[in-house]
Amino acid sequence: MAKRGKKNGKQSTSRTAKLASKVLRDKRSGKKAKSLAGSVLAQS
Repeated sequence: MAKRGKKNGKQSTSRTAKLASKVLRDKRSGKKAKSLAGSVLAQS
């Protein structure tokens, strides 16, 4: 069984930021989801 290496921090941050942005733009997202997404973007 192969060991999994750590992901590149910048790569996972970019991916997370893209997802957070998508949540913020989605009109169906709730207040809590948007609040969390905003927090994620502030930290990236």
